[in-house]
Amino acid sequence: MRILLVEDEPTLNLQITRKLKSEGYIVDIAVNGIDALHLGMENDFDAVILDLGLPQLDGLSVLGRWRASRRNMPVLILTARGDWHERVAGIDAGADDYLVKPFHMEELLARLRALIRRSAGQASNELVCGALRLDIRRAEAAIDGQSLSLTSHEFKVLAYLMQRRGEVVSRSELSEHIYPHDSDRDSNTIEVFVGRLRKKLPAGMIETVRGFGYRLGQPS
Repeated sequence: MRILLVEDEPTLNLQITRKLKSEGYIVDIAVNGIDALHLGMENDFDAVILDLGLPQLDGLSVLGRWRASRRNMPVLILTARGDWHERVAGIDAGADDYLVKPFHMEELLARLRALIRRSAGQASNELVCGALRLDIRRAEAAIDGQSLSLTSHEFKVLAYLMQRRGEVVSRSELSEHIYPHDSDRDSNTIEVFVGRLRKKLPAGMIETVRGFGYRLGQPS
């Protein structure tokens, strides 16, 4: 899952980034409103953590411009304690949830998971496709109750395909969601991960749609 973190306070930024990465998220960072606006316009994120008190362009303005441009990624806003009017304004501007500072990191993670689940039409942390089950929170996979050994990248590819189950997902889109924004992305490596997954999954579960990408479905 690829997250955009927009927070200008260095210590909090670092704390959140480390926690998200330890949970397996890919994290892109912006420390001002202008950079955040650009990143949100140009990239597809699974969710955004957005501070409202930003330099150059405030968080509410960033969010408003995203929504006006039909950028519909889930947004969790961070707001200072007692600023109830900011919470109301944030929700009205298109935020999906808010969290008041200071907060516990585990609550941030729980709210983030809930946002991602809702945006994908999921009701729980578990993704299911036939006999295949993925626990997003624990990063565990199983087929017919038997544990499946996956590398972190294999898990990320499979989780994204399961969240987009039945839809065609391109190699470049998969690459964007498993590699950081500033890393060298080679979409050809996606073929390697998909090849490895096919050896571990029931035959026909991952379909190649020639010229477009991959689609996950239940094997016939």
